[in-house]
Amino acid sequence: MVEKRNFANRSHQAEKTDLWKEYPDYYRQLEDAHLWPLWEEIHKFTARPSPRSKVLPYLWQYKDARNLVLASADMLTAEEAERRVLALENPGLEHRLATTQTMYAGYQLLMPGEIAPTHRHSPAAFRFILEGEGAYTAVNGEKTIMNPGDFVVTPSWAWHDHGNETDIPMIWLDGLDWPLVNQLGLWFFEIYPEFQHPPIKNSGSTLNYTYKSTRTSLDEMQGSQKCDSCYGFKMRYTNPANNEDVMPTISAFLQLMPEGFSSEPYRQTDACIYSVVEGHGCTIVNDVKLEWGPKDAFVIPTWAKHQHFVESSDAILFSFSDRGVQEKLGLWREQRPND
Repeated sequence: MVEKRNFANRSHQAEKTDLWKEYPDYYRQLEDAHLWPLWEEIHKFTARPSPRSKVLPYLWQYKDARNLVLASADMLTAEEAERRVLALENPGLEHRLATTQTMYAGYQLLMPGEIAPTHRHSPAAFRFILEGEGAYTAVNGEKTIMNPGDFVVTPSWAWHDHGNETDIPMIWLDGLDWPLVNQLGLWFFEIYPEFQHPPIKNSGSTLNYTYKSTRTSLDEMQGSQKCDSCYGFKMRYTNPANNEDVMPTISAFLQLMPEGFSSEPYRQTDACIYSVVEGHGCTIVNDVKLEWGPKDAFVIPTWAKHQHFVESSDAILFSFSDRGVQEKLGLWREQRPND
């Protein structure tokens, strides 16, 4: 049985129009037919010249999150948890396991000797390594060793597991597009029939964009290009096979902002999640000041005006968003100071 739309609930959200009062029988017929008049709602959209988002600017300090992440190891193993992760839940999107409207981030912990079992899912994923070195991610059986600052890709529907054969904990930032996939109603998940996928030889596919190589590229940009007034020196991770984003639904970036840098005010339609790799500074989002240091994470909502300010040394920021999706749909836009 299909549940009827409750028109009474609508009445407390907005004053009933004269038409609603004049033609109550007509509105009851609409309710029975599961129809609704746009004219009762369209004022909410015509009065909105730019995007409004429930996402709030927010900063997660790593020193606080790290203690909670490590404490979880005393409660359950990686195998028991499937993935031992603490999600970075945006306070404007509570209980949705979402950091922005379309992107998710979380801190994952893998203790020495642990293996997170093999599974796959329709959401695409990546790992941005924060702490520890020498553990691995295996994608369809192909292993890559992970070190701080590495960006490791797990494409949609690829089998993957993680293992820590070192004697120190590994912590990384997980990024997934599952809020977007959920909104599309396309969530699939499958557990591998065995604990781990059989290993395969290196296929030459690009799974790991090492920090050593990307940091070198940023240094070369700084030595050869003019510093952008809004974001310093910024590079986009791309798939060498087609020069497009490493995953169709997730765009990822690494930027260098020089010592003492003060960006001009800037905004864009993709809400961005940041992880600080090096340096200290702050970002002012509208009227909210977010003071950050190494390994901290923060989020900038859709179309929120913001500025970055860097302190006494160069700052390196990793970020990701759904920008590529917006570009393909012809929806992405930005506003720079002279626009």
